[in-house]
Amino acid sequence: MKSINTSAHMPTEIEVENISKNKIKISAYPFEAGFAITLAHPLRRLLFSSTVGCAPIAVRIEGVTHEFDSIRGMLEDVALFIINLKNIRFKLKNDADRAVLNYSFTGPKEIRGVDLNNDDVEIVTPDNYFATINEDAELNFSIIVEKGIGYVPSENIREDVDAGYIALDGFFTPVKKAVYEIEKILVEDNPNYEKIVFTVETDGLITPIDAFKHSMEAMYAQMSVFQGILDIKVETNEVEVETSIEFGKLLQSIEDLNLSARSYNCLDRAEIKYIGELSLMSEVELKNLKNLGKKSLEEIKQVMEDLEFPVGFEFLEDSAEVLKNKIQDLKSETNEG
Repeated sequence: MKSINTSAHMPTEIEVENISKNKIKISAYPFEAGFAITLAHPLRRLLFSSTVGCAPIAVRIEGVTHEFDSIRGMLEDVALFIINLKNIRFKLKNDADRAVLNYSFTGPKEIRGVDLNNDDVEIVTPDNYFATINEDAELNFSIIVEKGIGYVPSENIREDVDAGYIALDGFFTPVKKAVYEIEKILVEDNPNYEKIVFTVETDGLITPIDAFKHSMEAMYAQMSVFQGILDIKVETNEVEVETSIEFGKLLQSIEDLNLSARSYNCLDRAEIKYIGELSLMSEVELKNLKNLGKKSLEEIKQVMEDLEFPVGFEFLEDSAEVLKNKIQDLKSETNEG
């Protein structure tokens, strides 16, 4: 085999083995040494963090004011009731992103996942135990189920649900297991090539193969930002920086965005006055603004995308600096006025 190459070997083989209904094994090979883990590790992370799932994000129980309360006639206290609820996996019907589900049960009854099926949701874990109520008990409760990705702590959900609901941690990912092994494989006379063996298991909300496809799509989408490197002009071995961005829209007041009162007031309290300031911020910086809830975050992001200057816009360095200086000048003029 040739010892000096001008490009990495391209893997050509892929095998998919169905272990069970919700579990598969995917093998791909042969990779150059080091290439297998370079691809496998981010794919594993994306399987957990980018696969869309459904989860209960809040619950309201008649006669209950907090999660440490108890319910007359029910075997479980509220804390255990909530734990059992999180273990039940919901699938929203009709391509809905959110549903408010209302339930009423009278005893005696042992309630399981299958009992929560209705016109809005399908329970993909029908045998999971939920609660037991005795003969003189009545249990009335409502659940809010939403689509999402990854994990969202309850403190980030609390302000987005109505009073009387107990906010829950949102465990959205339908991927229960995603592990990989890197094996050595012989190619001609070279034993240093590699093989990736992925094992993927889901909760039934999505098939393992679809979850794997979605993680690859997410990887491609994230990497597409580097397509911008093709637009950089090179002249005499130096990068020619373009600063010809039209700043007109970006120097307008945030009042021109016609945001909801909650979103506008939050930005105003943070002393964000101009549209360009939002484009200069990263999504993490925006999310960390005090009292900015999930709905307000999504509203601001959507409005900025519609302007074609989204939050975290990829300005070239000189353009970003020019914009910062123009905004600072405007703020100084306002303060002097």
